Amino acid sequence: MNPNATEPTADAAAAYLEALHGRLAADGCTVTTPRWDDRRVVTGSRADRKVRWFGTKAELFVFAAAVPEIDVATLGEFTAWAMRYAKSLRGGIPGARNAALVLPALVSAHVRPEAAQWAAQDARILDTTLISRPLTIETAPGAARTTMYRGRVVWGGMFTGHVLEKASLYFP
Repeated sequence: MNPNATEPTADAAAAYLEALHGRLAADGCTVTTPRWDDRRVVTGSRADRKVRWFGTKAELFVFAAAVPEIDVATLGEFTAWAMRYAKSLRGGIPGARNAALVLPALVSAHVRPEAAQWAAQDARILDTTLISRPLTIETAPGAARTTMYRGRVVWGGMFTGHVLEKASLYFP
């Protein structure tokens, strides 16, 4: 084995992040690459208003990073970081006819079952106007399995269809 060769599982995660970058840009997101714990994060953001939301602006923030293994602690830390980061980027006055939706995703070839269960369990809410739906993305060459909460939420329930539509587009 070549000691300089990249591990195939790391290649799959990197390829997934590159493809995500393209999907975010194609959908009109502003795409950046900040750092989290010395890891490159693909970040996309966009804002939408729809008549059915009664003039409320929905800001969507997507954060994705590759890690060697996804466990509950790492996913929880990344989700908390993503929510704080999104809060710092928000436009307008929080709660004044605008809401923020956060999709923090960790990508790895190794997802612990309890981490996937934690992601599928429920949305996380910060300050009643910042709603997060953590995701685990398990990659293998040519395939990916996405786990996230797909149910409704009490706060921000009118945005459920929108955020699930965008999550399906960005994380197929």
